[in-house]
Amino acid sequence: MALAAAAVLVALGGSAMSQTRNALPGGWNQSKAQRNVTGARYQGMLLSSRYLTMRDGVKIAIDVLLPSGLAPGEKIPAILHQTRYWRSVSVPRPLRSFFPEIQDKEEKERFVTHGYAWVDVDVRGTGASFGSCPTPNFSIDQIRDGGEVVDWIVRQPWSNGVVGATGVSYGGTTAQLLLVNHHPAVRAVAVRFADFDEYADVAFPGGVYFRALVDTWAGFTSSLDRGALPESLPWWMRWGGKLIGAGVRPVDADRDRSMLAAAIREHAANFDGYAALAGVTYRDDDAGGLTIDDISAHRFAQAMQASRAAVYSYDGWFDAAYVHGAIKRYLSVRTPRSRLTLGPWAHGGVQNFSPFAAAASEPFDQVGELLRFFDYHLKGIDTGIEGEPPVHYFTMGEEKWKAAETWPPPGLQAVTYYLAARNLLAPNRPAGDGFDTYRTDSTVGTGSRTRWDGITGGFPVSHTYTDRRRTDERLLTYTSTPFEQDTEVTGHPIVTLYLSSTGIDGAVFAYLEDVDPDGRVFAVTEGQLRAVHRKLSAAAPYPDVVPYHSFKRADALPLIPGAVVELVFDLLPTSYLFRRGHSVRLALAGADRDHFATFPGTPTLQVYRSRQHASHIELPVMPRGRDGPARHYGVGPAARKGDESNFD
Repeated sequence: MALAAAAVLVALGGSAMSQTRNALPGGWNQSKAQRNVTGARYQGMLLSSRYLTMRDGVKIAIDVLLPSGLAPGEKIPAILHQTRYWRSVSVPRPLRSFFPEIQDKEEKERFVTHGYAWVDVDVRGTGASFGSCPTPNFSIDQIRDGGEVVDWIVRQPWSNGVVGATGVSYGGTTAQLLLVNHHPAVRAVAVRFADFDEYADVAFPGGVYFRALVDTWAGFTSSLDRGALPESLPWWMRWGGKLIGAGVRPVDADRDRSMLAAAIREHAANFDGYAALAGVTYRDDDAGGLTIDDISAHRFAQAMQASRAAVYSYDGWFDAAYVHGAIKRYLSVRTPRSRLTLGPWAHGGVQNFSPFAAAASEPFDQVGELLRFFDYHLKGIDTGIEGEPPVHYFTMGEEKWKAAETWPPPGLQAVTYYLAARNLLAPNRPAGDGFDTYRTDSTVGTGSRTRWDGITGGFPVSHTYTDRRRTDERLLTYTSTPFEQDTEVTGHPIVTLYLSSTGIDGAVFAYLEDVDPDGRVFAVTEGQLRAVHRKLSAAAPYPDVVPYHSFKRADALPLIPGAVVELVFDLLPTSYLFRRGHSVRLALAGADRDHFATFPGTPTLQVYRSRQHASHIELPVMPRGRDGPARHYGVGPAARKGDESNFD
C-alpha cells in the first residue's frame, strides 16, 4: 500500500534514484574501478509499448526499453518492473526533451546502455492496463500476470532467457512477489524501500492507524486510476501537467486513445482500500472480504524462499516502518546470496537524511550497486559482490558504512537505562517507589519533515526532523547524564513501560533522542504501541529479533482505568553514534496528530519507575575499544514532572 516515490513518478520525468548519485555519502568500494561496474556498451535506448493478453483475456500494458544498436541475434538479460503508479507518462512530442515520458529515466538508461532490456508494466487495473484490482494491492491475479510477462520476455529474440526484477515501494513488493511463480528464468530481485507486513510495516505501525498515509494513498491512487493527475501533487506539478496534457501513456498501437479510455473505464471497479481500512483495528479484521494479511508479502515467504533466487533487501533508516520490513524479509526469505543494505535514506532513497551529512559528501552510487548485483546474477560477471559480507549498514554520526555477516551485527551488548526521578535515565534499577504523571496531549505532532512524510508525498529538502527542544517540553522525557565516550547504538531499541491510565485505550509514542552539550535535540528513532495490542505472542508468522504482538482480535487487552499494565515494544532499527558529551533521551507522548489517528479524550498516564515496576529502555550498543559500553559522567537535568522519591 506504499506511496513510494509516487509523487515523483508522475512529476513529468522526476526520478527518485537518479538524484541519489550526487546526494549520499561514500562507503565501501565506491570508485567505479573498485566496484567493478563496467562502462556503457551502447548509446541510448529505444522505447516501444504494447499490450500482452493474459490467461483470462485481460490486456496488460508494457513498455520495452532496448539498447540502441543491439545487433541482430545478440542476447541480453531483462529487468522487470511492475507498478500501479503509471509505467510512463504521455507528453507531447515537442516537450519530451524537457519532460521525459520514461519515469526514472536515468536509472533505466544506465541499465539499458550497460546491456539490459528493461520492461515496465502497468499492473492490471491501473495505468493503461485493462482489468480491475479486486484487493487494495497485490492480488493473486497480479502475481500470476508477472509470471506470464516473464514467459513473454524469454520468448523474445533479444532475450538470453534470464530475468531480474526490481522496484521502489509498490514496485519493490511486486518484485519480491514475482518469486512466488517459481519461474526458472527469474534469478535475482532487488526489493527497495518496500514493506513485508502490510499491517505492521504500512497501515498500522505498532497497531496505530497511519491515517496520513492511507488518506493520501487512497486519494492518490484513485486519481491515477481515473487517468488524472492527483490533487495531492504540488500545484506546479499538477497545473504544469494539465497544461501540457500529461497523463498515463497509451501503448503505441492505441493512436486514438480509445483502448486507454476503455481500460480506465474498467478501473472504476477497483477496490476502495480507504473505505475498507477505515473500519480495521486488528490484523484479522475483515477488510472487504479479506484481511490485511491476505495482501501481505510475508504470507508468501516460504514460496519466495523456494524460488532460490537471490534477494537484495534495500532500505533506509528514515523510511517509516518499511526499514523493519526490509529486515524481516532478509531474515525470512533466506535464499542463496541474499543481501541487506540499510542506509541513511528516507523512502525512495532520494538523499542522505543523516543530521550530520556534509553537503559535499562523496556520492553513493545506488544504481551502480544494483548493477553489481544484477551483473553477477544475470550475466555471471565477477563484480566482487560475492566476496563481501551480506549485510551493510550506515552509522549516522560516524558517517561510515559497515559490514556484517548477520543482522543484527554480532557483538552487540544490551545496555539498560531505567526511568528515574528528576527525569533521568539511570544505569541502575530503581531501589524505591515512584511514578511520573503525564496528561496526554492529542495536539502534539512531529511535523511534516519526518520519516513518515516520505511515503505520504512529502519530500523534505534537508534532513528529517528539526530541533525537538520545544516539542519535548510537551512530552514526558528522561535524559541520561552525558556519555564519557563515543557510543554506537545499532539495532532495535526495546522499551518496557509500566503505566496506568484513566482511559480504556490509547497509544504510547516513544522517541529516542540525542541531546548535545548545547541542549539541541536530534531525533534518532521512534516507535509506538496501541495499548489494546500490548499482549506479547510467541506465534510470530516470520522470523524477527524483537518482541512480537499479534495485533489479532483474540489477543486484545483493553485497559482497565487505574490498573498498572506492561507495554513492551521495539523502536525502529537504527545505527547511530552518540558522541562523547552527548546524552541519550527517551521522550514519551500519547499522540502524533500529524500522522496517526488520535484517541478520544485526554487520559492521564502514570508512568512507573519503581523497584517493582522498573520502566526502562534497552539499547543495543556496539562496544568500542577495550572498555566496552560507554560510561557516563555529570549530573542530568532537574526534574520537571512527577514524584522525586526515587532519585538515586
